[in-house]
Amino acid sequence: MKWIRAHLGGGDDRQDGQRPGAFYALLEDDRVLPVRGDPFNGHEKTGDILRLDDVRLDVPVVPPTFYCVGLNYTKHIATEGLKIPDKPDVGYRANNALIAHGQDVVIPADATKVHYEGELVVVIGKRARNLSPADARSCVLGYTMGNDVSERNWQKSDRTFWRAKNSDTFKPMGPWIETEADVENMETVVKLNGKESTRFHTNDMLFGIDTFISTMSRYLTLYPGDILWMGTDGHSPDLVDGDVVEVSLTGLGTLRNRFVRER
Repeated sequence: MKWIRAHLGGGDDRQDGQRPGAFYALLEDDRVLPVRGDPFNGHEKTGDILRLDDVRLDVPVVPPTFYCVGLNYTKHIATEGLKIPDKPDVGYRANNALIAHGQDVVIPADATKVHYEGELVVVIGKRARNLSPADARSCVLGYTMGNDVSERNWQKSDRTFWRAKNSDTFKPMGPWIETEADVENMETVVKLNGKESTRFHTNDMLFGIDTFISTMSRYLTLYPGDILWMGTDGHSPDLVDGDVVEVSLTGLGTLRNRFVRER
């Protein structure tokens, strides 16, 4: 089952995905079936039927809390010259950075080293606390994709990554939530300007989804709509004005965004 957030156009085209008039809908092939409610608290179909071309996609969820995973794939860690962690490490990101599939990533005028990171995104579907690893996925609604854009020079200088990871438009996510994804047999593929530049088995993580959710839920409550970005492997080239990055995960589709230099 695929869930989207969308709107019919018009209004304030906000970068963080929180556009006025956005609604949830089920996506069946190219048919959009709007619902009253949402996938977290109950819903019913309105009976309307739209086409995917009739709507503009928003980020599939605006999270109450935006969690992220750092250093979770060995090749990426080696490329960055960092130490392999011995335990799960959880960070936070900012909703202002979220943009939808098809929207532009804006490279700030003074940015000099901007990279992509194609990531699996876990979407929490219900309140959870103190879950065991075996029960961890009982709280998961489904999965989507993210492109964790980073400014590497700022990342070295800013202790909290406040701008290196959280500048406006630095977190493309979407295009939808898939509730039946097979993470164990999934590949992540990133293309730059139509040419494959990164490929890895999505599940080749140092610490998997079950470990992270179980660890996190010992200390904090997870809520419906929370998201957890699971890290990346490989290495990105320096991105420039006009580059187009496509992140594809098996069974999830493709997240596509163009990079444009701030004028």
